Amino acid sequence: MITIRYFGSLKETIGRSNEALSVVESLTVLDVWHGVNVDFPLAENILTAVNMDYVARSHVVNDGDEVAFFPPVTGG
Repeated sequence: MITIRYFGSLKETIGRSNEALSVVESLTVLDVWHGVNVDFPLAENILTAVNMDYVARSHVVNDGDEVAFFPPVTGG
């Protein structure tokens, strides 16, 4: 089982803050997104992390991992 978390404005856009995905084969971070968000394309500026480390969308996710998606952060 992969735990998926959404932060910031993504929670409102997606309509949930977390969910789980059963794993039956090797998946990348991008595969995880497409597996649970069919109606929402993954914007280029969204940051991705696995187990609290920022990773590329091609990073392979394993059973038991936590995948997080973050909108871009701005400051001022």
